Amino acid sequence: MTQITEKLEEQISFMQQEISQMSDEIYSQQKEIIKLTNDILKIRDKLTNIENDSGINNLAEESSPPHY
Repeated sequence: MTQITEKLEEQISFMQQEISQMSDEIYSQQKEIIKLTNDILKIRDKLTNIENDSGINNLAEESSPPHY
């Protein structure tokens, strides 16, 4: 019975370590996702500003010329 208990305690300890490592990795990845999302939003805003400042019309915004 003691061997079984020790084996179970060992497995529980190992599983707790694995869970802790996975939790740390998830936290790290979530921080990276937030940073990348913010970077994408900044780039999108810069591109929008460039389009607006360039004087070039978006194809979707252009109207077709009048026909004679």
